[in-house]
Parts: sequence; structure tokens; C-alpha cells
Amino acid sequence: MAIGASSAKTAGEETDTTERGNPSQLRRRLGRSDLRAVPETRRELRELLRHWGRPGRSEIAELLTSELVTNALVHTDREAVLTAVVAPGQLRVEVRDFVARKPRMCAPGTDDGTHGRGLVLVDAFADAWGVQAHEVGKSVWFELDAEAA
Repeated sequence: MAIGASSAKTAGEETDTTERGNPSQLRRRLGRSDLRAVPETRRELRELLRHWGRPGRSEIAELLTSELVTNALVHTDREAVLTAVVAPGQLRVEVRDFVARKPRMCAPGTDDGTHGRGLVLVDAFADAWGVQAHEVGKSVWFELDAEAA
């Protein structure tokens, strides 16, 4: 845990805030198939990013985070863990799940409704993103520069 003020708002959620330019962090356990976590996570991230980046950057972060959280909960049917770390000038968000199957970016069809666009959005708006395999499961992550246009 980072040095500084800490508050546990709900079960499974840790928000660390620090002073003097040190990273701030949000860490949240996401329950199996609990899609209520998507808007809750957006709200928590919005609070974390309240004074971060150029106008519009925190909204992009919220969108991309909700896509990764939704993908982890819908496509794995398992729990996941979200970690968002704010450092001077940069944000890194990582969603770790416990299924080895790697996500595929695919072009959504016209009959897919709102499905199939998550990684397309991440690829389009993130400054960097990727998938990292773990001994058990994987992490899908993205990074945003606070000052990018």
C-alpha cells in the first residue's frame, strides 16, 4: 500500500492517495459476473482522476476501464482484479482475470449491437495497451498520457 491517506469505501475496494507527486492507486476486486461493478468502477475511477490530465482524458480512461472490466466479467465467468495507478503524467489501468484464454480483437458486425467493440476502443484511444500472461490467467492493460491530445 502506498504511503498516505487510505480509505476502504466498500468491500474489496482500496483507494490510496499520496502526496508530493507519488502515485495514487485504486484496487478493486470484481465479483464473478457482477456487472454492477462496471458503473461502480467508473465512479471510483472518476474520483481518483478528479484532478488528472487534460480535459477529456479522464472520460477516455473511464470508457476504456469499463470495457476491460466488462470483458473480464462477461467472457471469463470468474472474478477479476482492477488496478489503476496514477503517476505524474500517466495512468495505467490493468484488469487481471484468472482464465488463460487471450482476448481477440475483432471487427464488430452490424448485427452485434453493442458487443465486440471493447478492444477496438482500447486500441483506438489508449496510448499503449497489451495482454500479459500470468501463471494463472492474464492481465489486460492500457496506459494514457495525461497531456496527450
